[in-house]
Amino acid sequence: MFAKPTLCFVVFSCAVLHIRAEPADLAATSKLPSGQGIAAAYPGDTGIKTSADVIFSDDFEQGELGQGWDETGNKDGKVLSYAATPDGPGKRCLRVEAHLASDTGGGLTKWFEPSATVFIRFYTRFDAGCDYVHHFVTLRANKGLRGGDKWTGFGAAGNKPAGDERFSTAIEPWGNWGKSAAPGRWNFYSYWHEMEVSKDGKYWGNSFAVPAAPVIPKERWICVEFMLKHNTPGERDGEQAFWIDGALQGHWTGINWRKTATLKTNALTLETYITDRWTKNPVNVVSFDNVVIASRYIGPVGKP
Repeated sequence: MFAKPTLCFVVFSCAVLHIRAEPADLAATSKLPSGQGIAAAYPGDTGIKTSADVIFSDDFEQGELGQGWDETGNKDGKVLSYAATPDGPGKRCLRVEAHLASDTGGGLTKWFEPSATVFIRFYTRFDAGCDYVHHFVTLRANKGLRGGDKWTGFGAAGNKPAGDERFSTAIEPWGNWGKSAAPGRWNFYSYWHEMEVSKDGKYWGNSFAVPAAPVIPKERWICVEFMLKHNTPGERDGEQAFWIDGALQGHWTGINWRKTATLKTNALTLETYITDRWTKNPVNVVSFDNVVIASRYIGPVGKP
């Protein structure tokens, strides 16, 4: 039987014995960086895509809806739009308006060439009337980048990965069964071949939570960054971590993400996904801005 870690600050809803959580004073003990990163050299993210460490970036300042991305989820053309951001990191952002009666929300997906360690940074803002969100921003590992192989990391909810076809981790706001005010607290929701079974006998995503974290504020732009380090195939040396506004919030090590070296994270889905199981408000608006995928810590947008 798997046991829960005894270290303070971090608790798993479905924990694995070999996964280790860093102690509460992360800033003093973790070897991971905090504060400014590669974005500091590119004020306002201007020119950040030219960095050798950057795999993909989009500040939504120019172009048509979905330009530069590979898949667009915009049911009836009523979910996604561009909007002005007088208080945001830029002048324009991606606005996701999810309607409980007619859709489950939507978003964008980008496939990319993977690296050994992947960092994802984005800005997000929850409107005042936004309720709980069922799923949010997800990093997926697929067998490949083309054909049917690029879809192996999508779907299959409730099933445990085999270890050679998919794994995923999502940074999400989690309401803890209504115990935290909407939209909740930041949390990882992860699928991999050593995950723990749920009480109903299925394999729903295992939770990596920080119970001491504050409830996510509404009507304010938040800088969210998360990292996934691939493990040596079959070894428990993988990691994941996340930062809020440049401050490290949680760091987990000892994860055996995969069994084969050909399986790597290569798809990012930026979305707001809602269901009537958690969401009761008829309209739920979340905005995104300044998305960067990189092989090194990115940090908040650099100041002019």
